[in-house]
Amino acid sequence: MLDPLAPGAPVLVAGGRVTGQAVQSALARWGATPTVCDDDPAMLRPYAVRGVATAHPSEAIPRIARYALVVASPGYRPEAPVLAAAAAAGVPIWGDVELAWRLDAAGRYGRPRRWLVVTGTNGKTTTTSMLHAMLTADRRRSVLCGNIGSPVLDMLDEPADLLAVELSSFQLYWAPSLRPEAGAVLNIAEDHLDWHPTMAEYSAAKARVLTGRVAVAGLDDRRAAALLNAAPARVRVGFRLGQPAAGELGVRDGHLVDRAFADDLALAPVASIPVPGPVGVLDALAAAALARSVGVPAGAIAEAIASFRVGRHRSEVVAVADGITYVDDSKATNPHAALASVLAYPRVVWLAGGLLKGASLDAEVAGMASRLVGAVLIGRDRAVVAEALSRHAPKVPVVQVVTGEDADMYGTDVACVTKVNDSGDSVGARVMTAAVAAARDMATPGDTVLLAPAGASFDQFGDYAERGEAFAAAVRAAIR
Repeated sequence: MLDPLAPGAPVLVAGGRVTGQAVQSALARWGATPTVCDDDPAMLRPYAVRGVATAHPSEAIPRIARYALVVASPGYRPEAPVLAAAAAAGVPIWGDVELAWRLDAAGRYGRPRRWLVVTGTNGKTTTTSMLHAMLTADRRRSVLCGNIGSPVLDMLDEPADLLAVELSSFQLYWAPSLRPEAGAVLNIAEDHLDWHPTMAEYSAAKARVLTGRVAVAGLDDRRAAALLNAAPARVRVGFRLGQPAAGELGVRDGHLVDRAFADDLALAPVASIPVPGPVGVLDALAAAALARSVGVPAGAIAEAIASFRVGRHRSEVVAVADGITYVDDSKATNPHAALASVLAYPRVVWLAGGLLKGASLDAEVAGMASRLVGAVLIGRDRAVVAEALSRHAPKVPVVQVVTGEDADMYGTDVACVTKVNDSGDSVGARVMTAAVAAARDMATPGDTVLLAPAGASFDQFGDYAERGEAFAAAVRAAIR
């Protein structure tokens, strides 16, 4: 079989968006002959204008055996027709991360970097950003990349010795050769079960970050802890909210403490962590474990944590008015993330809903029930959230914001339903305005109105950021 990275090798790039652009550029740079495949003609036009070969999947599938390699964008599932055809023909399938790993390891961009990789169901972006801040505070040459922003391929030309990489389960699924210097699994909860057929397969994809020299995982999460126990890494490090045993990082006397890479080293005060609740402590511990794995000293870790700023739409305080705090955690796109968000506050009016992606939320609703003083539900799967609340928090008042044909199902005398007409350009904005108004009516001084949806946003918004911006705009309008 032709070496897929040999000069002139024909490679099919499945997907023409941001990842596809990075893949096509890298392949062309190293002499391969890429063809970009996408079922959206608009995605192919810019490539054709530049003289890059393009194909619709219906054109690529009959000649799939001619390709030495298919490089798939992360969103492509294995059963996608073009990938299923490649697998049947024995053509290797890589993701962009696999391609980046192989090119970097082969020295195509100079001395190979040391990869520090973060994955998990929740907290990936905050942890990876903290890690990068810790490396930078120690004056290490570090680049932040992966699922957090720029594809790894686009960053390999940057002058860096270390890569702080956030990877999703999709990216890891298509990266079987990845062996990072150190990798961390923060937690494992139901998510993306519309992509991964089972929890076992989802977990197995996440576990690929634990195959390098150092494996790190959250011990308070039973699934992550099980992955750590089975990891082939030479060094296995756990982190927990409680006091650490030997080989662990944890919390003692109000400080993050390292007993894995030192005998007993205080790293930073818990009070300096800017992310609220236990989730902020866990993210900081995970980032510190990865930083310590490459020798970052305690001073740099403390400096980075103290100066760290949370990213947009991640437990972001939008406003405080009449004693009520409004918090945008639109990035909480699965039940596990929503639970962690709610538990950071004593009394919460919970704004939730969207696309649950096949996840159950019974356990999470049961875990947060004591914190809830009200719930406002939006989006396609709001009824699923409502049913979980009726089972596990039956005394919590619930308002559902419904639109269009759904509104016709409810009589005008149903007090628990707010109707929104879906005509016009921005149903999402009107839904959020109604939701914030309902939440404000439920809240009393000292409460937190928290957007932590537990679902994806694509039913009513372009992405989680648009949903968060709609929330902020609705809050500002409501408190004028």
